[in-house]
Amino acid sequence: MTSPQHIIICTDAWHDQVNGVVRTLEHLQTELLEMEHKVTVISHKNFTLTTALPNYREIKLALTAPFEMRKILNCFDFTDPTTHLHIATEGPIGFAASRYATRYKIPFTTTYHTEFPDYIRKRAPKFLQNFLFAVAQNYVQNFHNASQTVFVATDSLEKKLKSQGFTAPLSHLTRGVDINLFHPEKSDVFDSYPKPIALYVGRVAVEKNLETFLSADFNGTKIIVGDGPSRETLSRQFPDAVFLGAKFGQDLSACYRGADIFAFPSLTDTFGMVIIEALACGLAVAGFPVTGPKDIITEDFLGVLDDDFTTALNQTLNAPGTRAKRHDFVRENYSWRRVAEQFLTATLKHPLA
Repeated sequence: MTSPQHIIICTDAWHDQVNGVVRTLEHLQTELLEMEHKVTVISHKNFTLTTALPNYREIKLALTAPFEMRKILNCFDFTDPTTHLHIATEGPIGFAASRYATRYKIPFTTTYHTEFPDYIRKRAPKFLQNFLFAVAQNYVQNFHNASQTVFVATDSLEKKLKSQGFTAPLSHLTRGVDINLFHPEKSDVFDSYPKPIALYVGRVAVEKNLETFLSADFNGTKIIVGDGPSRETLSRQFPDAVFLGAKFGQDLSACYRGADIFAFPSLTDTFGMVIIEALACGLAVAGFPVTGPKDIITEDFLGVLDDDFTTALNQTLNAPGTRAKRHDFVRENYSWRRVAEQFLTATLKHPLA
């Protein structure tokens, strides 16, 4: 058994955000603690002055991170080989932590959680999109290339980053599911809606490509679970769709279990934790053949990937296999304990002493 380690996680994504990054870090922290390691999370809550990101009010930027990070990290003994620094995000906190680590020659790891340059491009004015994408891509690449290892969720993401010029070592860090919460027993939560039910779960934002799902030809009910800056606009634009807002715990599980198929129209996710949650609840998945979906939907019984989303949706209704079989697939391949073990294995390859 590995001797107790102290993992210091610096992240711009933390409570009260609701997204895959936060959930990954929460579960990683829980598993590491259960394995008797120590975990310290440094987030916006540790800084004096924060501000909400426009259009993402729940995302708090630590404005004083460049000035306060040194004092915070000076409290830890990085000469101790059991103390490890992990920088989870590329925002102000991540940038300040990487500057500190570089200055004092402290090894650190990072995770490539999101396609940040693509998000920037989608939100920028059209005439600035290519320029800002290039700037963001250069920043992200330099940020991660300073790492001792970069955690990536899938094979296709690893290949993509290598082709883009990432030179830091890449290590796999998959994702997990609570199979006790997400199980295939059918729910009646959507019984009052016309069948079949196509469900989307996640942020309601431009980078999720929800317009493609909502405009697809599908003879049933499209249900959106989640919140975000595009919700009001899309609910007006697509009045036949059902927008339920964010759901958590048993309520979220019931939504998955009450649907017939799961829709994942995103083109920019690096994994898609909601995909394996849906599979654990027995749903076949409709998506595009891009990074994330194509790494998970590797068998016919798991769903259909197609460049035409209408085709993917309707063919997924006839996917072979059973709900129980999809649940078993997730149980055998995705656990949070496995994630923690992957994290520790790669981290311990690069101790300071």
